[in-house]
Amino acid sequence: MKGMTKPRLSAARIWNMSMGFFGIQFGFALQNGNASRILQTYGAEVEHLSLFWLAAPVTGMIVQPIIGHYSDRTWNRLGRRRPYFLVGALLTAMALILLPNSSMLAYLLPPMLIGAGMLTLMDASINVAMEPFRALVSDNLPDEQRSMGFSVQTFLIGAGAVLGSSLPYLLAEYFNISKVAAPGVVPDNVIYSFYIGAVVLIATILWSIFMSKEYSPEEFAQFNPGSEEGAASSGLGTIVKDFAAMPSAMRQLGLVQFCSWFALFSMWVFTTPAVAEHIYHVMPGDTSSSSYADAGNKVGFLFSIYSAVSAVYSLILPTIARKTNRRVTHAFSLIAGGVSLISIFFIQSPDLLVLPMIGIGFAWGSILSTPYAILSGVIPPHKTGVYMGIFNFFITFPQIVNGLFGGLIVRYCFHDQPIYALVMGGVFMIIAAVAVLNVKEQRA
Repeated sequence: MKGMTKPRLSAARIWNMSMGFFGIQFGFALQNGNASRILQTYGAEVEHLSLFWLAAPVTGMIVQPIIGHYSDRTWNRLGRRRPYFLVGALLTAMALILLPNSSMLAYLLPPMLIGAGMLTLMDASINVAMEPFRALVSDNLPDEQRSMGFSVQTFLIGAGAVLGSSLPYLLAEYFNISKVAAPGVVPDNVIYSFYIGAVVLIATILWSIFMSKEYSPEEFAQFNPGSEEGAASSGLGTIVKDFAAMPSAMRQLGLVQFCSWFALFSMWVFTTPAVAEHIYHVMPGDTSSSSYADAGNKVGFLFSIYSAVSAVYSLILPTIARKTNRRVTHAFSLIAGGVSLISIFFIQSPDLLVLPMIGIGFAWGSILSTPYAILSGVIPPHKTGVYMGIFNFFITFPQIVNGLFGGLIVRYCFHDQPIYALVMGGVFMIIAAVAVLNVKEQRA
């Protein structure tokens, strides 16, 4: 039975309900750009970095389907998805404050273990807040506005990442905040950046909570007949059944996501040591020198560049997709990213590293929106939350594989040269581009 058509929402309402993504990505960018640097400061070896980064995909694989499942069934004064925004934001802010200060708790445990624990808490909390934002777009927007909704989220993700990634660099270069510290201590410019990130995260999440509206259970039932029956069956066993019954297009997207996120994980984990050793010629293990600090700050700045490109690119993605189709658009974007990752191997001047960030920005912008736009059209409306959570499996699993074996590959196949991990990531991204052309878009 066909339900009522959802009304089109104004641009302001679309922006308001996604504003929290700005803060989430602000914090996420601080983690991406500085976690390896912080863990190396606490004593982690390069080949072990990917193991510490396992915290993100493992918690995502566990948390997102569960949060999606229960947020489909949550209705209270704050709404359906917004309670999860608030809880996730508070926990993430706490982790942002504690992660760069793990050395202060050395009397309890080694700083490296405390840092890894805070990294895990941050990842779990980000997942609690992030998954319901994806589901909220499908809840509130008619199909013809969903591409715009996900593109707005991608723009806000990019804008948040620009500021979050570049903040340590800006504090050091323009506000004269120290970028070096004693061995085993995180520099002040990184610590203060994490404090600012915590404030921004809380502020933007509260903005989305108080400036957006969710449909009531009665309204949702009118738009999606049969949703009551779908919501009646609950329990974690239902998640397993939904996983087995996922639409075929969702399965086909699995290979695309695997290769894409395997590549991204390589980039996030190994770019700092790769740039430090391959371009700044820092000796392995030297984490307290000025050159290593320059390399770390440079990587944060570079990550802000690709985030800025992705923010702008996300605004024109819907237009490109209408003129071609979503698959071709995504394939082009992934090829640009793959070639750019490979090109870093051939660069010797730090100033030229900005160029590959353009192609990586194309890939990142499309990865954050196009697969979700395809997915939202092929899943049952009353299962949006749980399927968005299950879809995260195709994001977390490749990161777990990379986390388990990426360090070993760098150690034994690449002879402790992390630059080759970036080349490997580029190859995987090109494979993803080929795979997306075989996805059959269909409507649920």
